[in-house]
Amino acid sequence: MEINDRKKTVSFSQATMYGDCQYKWYLTYVKKLGSGDSNVHMVFGNAMHVVLQNYLEVMYKESTKVADTLDLHQMLHDELSKEFIETSKSMGKHVASKDELVEFYMDGVAILEFFKKHRADYFNKKGFELIGIEIPLRIDTPRNTVFQGYIDIAIKDISGKIKIIDFKTSTMGWRDYQKKDDNKTSQIVLYKKFYADKFGISIDLIDVEFIILKRKLYENVDFPQKRIQRFTPASGKQTINQTVQKLNEFINACFTESGLYNDDRKYLKTDEEKKCKYCEYYKDSAVCGGPKNI
Repeated sequence: MEINDRKKTVSFSQATMYGDCQYKWYLTYVKKLGSGDSNVHMVFGNAMHVVLQNYLEVMYKESTKVADTLDLHQMLHDELSKEFIETSKSMGKHVASKDELVEFYMDGVAILEFFKKHRADYFNKKGFELIGIEIPLRIDTPRNTVFQGYIDIAIKDISGKIKIIDFKTSTMGWRDYQKKDDNKTSQIVLYKKFYADKFGISIDLIDVEFIILKRKLYENVDFPQKRIQRFTPASGKQTINQTVQKLNEFINACFTESGLYNDDRKYLKTDEEKKCKYCEYYKDSAVCGGPKNI
């Protein structure tokens, strides 16, 4: 008889990994072979999140004037150093070279300068209030599992309309194919659904938006470019239902009724070799060795 006294936690990143490659998810979560591999992009993304969230918290809770006195460059430097040290320690190796860290830091400074200059285009204090930052979501899901996630920032206007915002760092922004990629956009759709469920709020009162922070700009172009890109994905009831269904399909395929990992099935490898490029298992032929299912 199966016994599971503690619910397994599922996250959007798990579901995304499974959608990209079932076998990678199996090796990571069932066989526990993953090293928790991280890289400089993740270190940078985490640092930028902290800096912008701190600025916005001061802006909404105190004033824009006070927020503008914050030394964002120093904050970014400190957060990058902290993330680099902690991640490198947990990985047992340096996740970036000194030159890479300097490059990412300078990219971050350019983003922050643009943000301060154009902040009102993205975040306006007048008529808005801060609901929270890093709002935890912990929602019961099928097969004795629980979904866990964190909302970057949520604000509310005077009409009671709520906006859930997710920061994403990107090399040069999102193009059309990225905006159409469910693996990128479904996360905030799930957050909208689960936030509404958790707090008993009508879905119709919640909007969602990605704020995309671009490290690089195109060179030698005649049109003006912005360091920050806004994108609002489809998040109507049909999209929400499809997204929740996809999450439940992942859970039902990968967990038993009592919430244990399902080891009694075959997990397929992706048939898209481009998805293998940065996979740690792809490098080890004894563990994986490629995208073909034999």
